Amino acid sequence: MTIHSGGQNICGVSIGVLSLESYFPKPPGHIKNPSSLPFTTTYEILHGLTVQKLLADPSPELLEPIISAAKRLEDQGVHAITGSCGFLAIFQKEIAEAVSIPVFVSSLIQVPLAYHMTKAPVGVITASASSLTDKHLEGVGAFDVPIVVQGLDEAPEFSSVILRGERTQMDLGKVTGELLAAAESMVERSPEIGAIVLECTDLPPYAHQLQAKVNRPVFDIITLASMVHATSHRMAFPGFI
Repeated sequence: MTIHSGGQNICGVSIGVLSLESYFPKPPGHIKNPSSLPFTTTYEILHGLTVQKLLADPSPELLEPIISAAKRLEDQGVHAITGSCGFLAIFQKEIAEAVSIPVFVSSLIQVPLAYHMTKAPVGVITASASSLTDKHLEGVGAFDVPIVVQGLDEAPEFSSVILRGERTQMDLGKVTGELLAAAESMVERSPEIGAIVLECTDLPPYAHQLQAKVNRPVFDIITLASMVHATSHRMAFPGFI
């Protein structure tokens, strides 16, 4: 007989998500759309913390509510914690030190991996190139990795809805086109790029189209979360000898 300690109201949740407050659409492939994800999730909403606030003022004062939310996720029994915005990278170390389970709040953690896999500069497509700083890269151990940054600051649909929060309605076709145009421009500017990391969690839904356009490996928060889930829940292999 196997005795489990209990103590959780809900069991079987793999990944807990620290979720910024936002109300634009999250299509399949978004970390905040659990209907499409290959692992179970639960969410702690960081009320009042928006994309705009995190990018404009990532001050230490934001840490207390974020860490409190991470501890609540840990208490719920999740096996690892991620985030709904790659710019949480600036707090990666502090959040990881505050809990006893794995923390990977930004897809940017994969930048060193992508570099060591290809031995070529890594293309980073970010929501805002002007907001991505050395401190974000230092937070995930990517400061010394050669990167080429491409922002979506000037992409009309993306920036209007996601960066400036002017409305909640979003034309997904336009966002796709803006991402593909940005990626193509980046690769034309720096053809030596060996792989691409999508900082922004709003971009994985279009990653397959991006890869078809630029023909390079594409990393994002979903590839990272899937790997963490797999390492946290090793299963017996099927097959036979």
